[in-house]
Amino acid sequence: MQLENSVALITGAASGIGKATAKVLSSRGVRIALVDRDLEQLKQVQSEIEAADGECITITADVTSEEETIAFVEKTVETFGQLNIAVTCAGIIRDGTLLSRDRETGKVSKKLSMDKWQPVIDVNLTGSFLTLREAAAAMTDGGWPGLLVPISSVNKIGQVGQLNYSAAKAALERFPKIIVGELLLRKIRNIRCVGIAPGYTETQILMGMNQDALQAILKDVHLDRLIKPEEIADMIAYCAENEALNATTIEITGGLCFPGNIAK
Repeated sequence: MQLENSVALITGAASGIGKATAKVLSSRGVRIALVDRDLEQLKQVQSEIEAADGECITITADVTSEEETIAFVEKTVETFGQLNIAVTCAGIIRDGTLLSRDRETGKVSKKLSMDKWQPVIDVNLTGSFLTLREAAAAMTDGGWPGLLVPISSVNKIGQVGQLNYSAAKAALERFPKIIVGELLLRKIRNIRCVGIAPGYTETQILMGMNQDALQAILKDVHLDRLIKPEEIADMIAYCAENEALNATTIEITGGLCFPGNIAK
């Protein structure tokens, strides 16, 4: 796929990996639809892209809403006349263990609540499904070359305290193989799907965490630093250009290992 003059829709575009992906793709001639709930941050990203002579629009939306998802995909196509790349960066974390026990009685004192479980599934999994479904439909009807990019995580392998998050990211890791198989079944050849599974990434959440805890994470990263969002964005751009990449999920972790030096 040629990046110049193509069109990308990016959810979660106000910060982190979404913002970096928008700026990297824009620098390569891609026109961008920025989608997020944070209008103020979206406008900041828009100003940065336009200051570098890029072209973009901002759309505030909730990715868990089917109506709003249909609307922002339609708005993208109406504005730019096509859609070629869809990247689902919108995501949240609500950590907690399945159960907690009272130290004195040993009885269950707390359970993973639905207000921690459901929003993570809704945003990370259902939001990605809706975005990719509507983007694929637009690409199919338009006949444009397309790339769907679900954002998974290295914690798809399973992370204690993240039953909700890991469940969603494990599902997203499977999306490319299932989606491409279904596209082939329906004789849709113009759309590819490549997932990205980042390791620990240099985002505001991680940079603002306890530095001792951060160093404990980094001791198990062979690269000895966090992944930069721009490095993930570069890989997404490469996936768009290299049409042989399809029906798979690529890990970008810097060599993240379990304690004991076995790579995850």
